[in-house]
Amino acid sequence: MNRRFNSVGAVDLGRRCFSTVVDLAHLSSPVDLDHLASLRSTSDLLKSYTVTPPIRHWPSPLTSRRLTCLIRSTTDPDLAFRIFDYANRFVPGFSPSYPPYHAIILRLAASRKFHLLPPVLSSLFRSGLRPSEDAFIFLIRAYSLAGRPAASLRSFLSIPSFGGIKPSVRSFNALLNAMIQNHRPDLVAHLFRNCRTKFRIIPNVCTCNILLKALCKLRDIGGALQLLDDMPGLGIVPNVVSYTTILAFYCASGDLSAARSVFDQIISRGWSPDATTLTIMIAGYCNQEKLNDAVKLMDDMEIWGVTPNDVTYSVVIEACCKMKRSGEALNLLDDMLEGKYVPSSSLCCKVIDALCEDKKAEDAFRIWRKLLRKNVTPDNSISSTLIYWLCKEGKVREARKLFDEFERGFIPSMLTYNTLISGMCENGELQEAGRVWDDMVERRCSPNVFTYNVLMKGFSKAGKPKEVVKIFDEMVEKRVVPDKATFKILADELSSSGDTEELDKILESIVSNRGVDQESWFVLVSKILGDDENSRDHINSVLETRA
Repeated sequence: MNRRFNSVGAVDLGRRCFSTVVDLAHLSSPVDLDHLASLRSTSDLLKSYTVTPPIRHWPSPLTSRRLTCLIRSTTDPDLAFRIFDYANRFVPGFSPSYPPYHAIILRLAASRKFHLLPPVLSSLFRSGLRPSEDAFIFLIRAYSLAGRPAASLRSFLSIPSFGGIKPSVRSFNALLNAMIQNHRPDLVAHLFRNCRTKFRIIPNVCTCNILLKALCKLRDIGGALQLLDDMPGLGIVPNVVSYTTILAFYCASGDLSAARSVFDQIISRGWSPDATTLTIMIAGYCNQEKLNDAVKLMDDMEIWGVTPNDVTYSVVIEACCKMKRSGEALNLLDDMLEGKYVPSSSLCCKVIDALCEDKKAEDAFRIWRKLLRKNVTPDNSISSTLIYWLCKEGKVREARKLFDEFERGFIPSMLTYNTLISGMCENGELQEAGRVWDDMVERRCSPNVFTYNVLMKGFSKAGKPKEVVKIFDEMVEKRVVPDKATFKILADELSSSGDTEELDKILESIVSNRGVDQESWFVLVSKILGDDENSRDHINSVLETRA
């Protein structure tokens, strides 16, 4: 007589992989006590119940190939684990070959479900199958990306336990990289010293390059140069990457003379520098504000058949912006777009800032339009930067036009709304600011403290204290917490207008809502009071009334 219990029970058993206890809470039909009494052992109990497969359409007959496909095609890693666990333990007569193990290890590691790996690895160990080293390399890298270098080391050390496979230089290099990525360059040299004696691994040029990087991170340039000299004695010929690692150290340290010497050694050895080598040297020049040398080297890249990449362009464009050479930055950004590279949002903002500071708002606007033509979406940051500068130059209509054009295809962010409202208020366009405010609210983008502050400041500047108070009241009503800037605006307005009636309203609102900290209260009261004894008495009377 068969009974059934669902796959949740299978998962619980998976967590206790050496247990034979069945959780009877998961029985899907009433317990037959007579049946239970007739069973002599827990093994009989397990045989008498059928575990429900974790998916509805379970393949029959099940093969390792089908199981591998199921694991790879399932979007949920937890379900993939349940599929593997069910197949491995509850399908009669089925023993998976290595490919399903490989698939589930990669799947769980990629999704960082590390807590599900022990039962899988335990099963693989017991199976006697000979696994691929690639699975362990993937594990080492996955643990590294998760910030778990100790687990990476344990994975490497466990390799010989599985089917007698030996770790190769590939898995060793993955381990060294894991130490670098997790800020443990000190361990790289220790592991390298033991690679032949303890691990029986012969290092290759990649191993030495990782050690060079570790020594440079430890700022041991003497040790790095010594290793570079010793590599031929180890039967290893340094390559472009070896010298580029040293080059990067000198550039980062600001020693351009030494960096150029290393660069010239690369050329004299007959090697062609790649884009990475050239970009590092160019960045070194840019960091020292030697822009002409950087641009010349960038132009010379064609000599070695190398095309500038997005990083190369970004480095030089940022340097141009920093050195107030907006025209060159614009030309390089045009070249970058023509090369079908997508500039980052922050890079575009820097170019727009540089152009507008040079009173070249039209050129900045042209960038925005060119991005659209190239199907590169100008995001909220880029649009906000351009709106800010247009408003600053008094071109509010152009700013609104750009905003409307942006709004047709995209949803403006809080930053974009605030930038436009602020610019309109600064230029006295309060009605237009109000319309943008209404549009903002309609789109369910709730104004924040900055939005309220700029609107209050705009009405204060226009000499409309009653509107300032109304905005403040709405702010309190909407439970937007005022900040120090809010009370400074209120203090400036009330101290200049001398309107005690409005002062009473604001003080009552503050006291009743308790929405002010000690510092902001000091700003408000000290600004209004000054040395005026009458004002002090008036405020005290208001506070006593509300107490």
